[in-house]
Amino acid sequence: MEKSLQQIVEIGEALSHPVRLRLLYLLAERGRYVYELAKDLDLSRQVVNLHLKRLEKAGFVESDLRLEDDDMRAKKFYRLKEFEVSLGMEDLQKIFKEGS
Repeated sequence: MEKSLQQIVEIGEALSHPVRLRLLYLLAERGRYVYELAKDLDLSRQVVNLHLKRLEKAGFVESDLRLEDDDMRAKKFYRLKEFEVSLGMEDLQKIFKEGS
């Protein structure tokens, strides 16, 4: 798949923080709710949400709202998407030669 410069930057930014790498690791085990991830990482839900949004924008995770049986509130559930990250000279040449 040919990547744009913006896509490469978004992927790099998404992978550039230790918390986001830990989130990918946790989601590789199984999908989880935001509050579960926040508890596992000992971080606030707001901070975890910001990191998850960055991962979602870069295409690493996906989410949906689910209703809990016991309280009927919608809660955001995240799961890891299948991905492979690679960047080669060919990618850079296509981007920068076409942009010349």
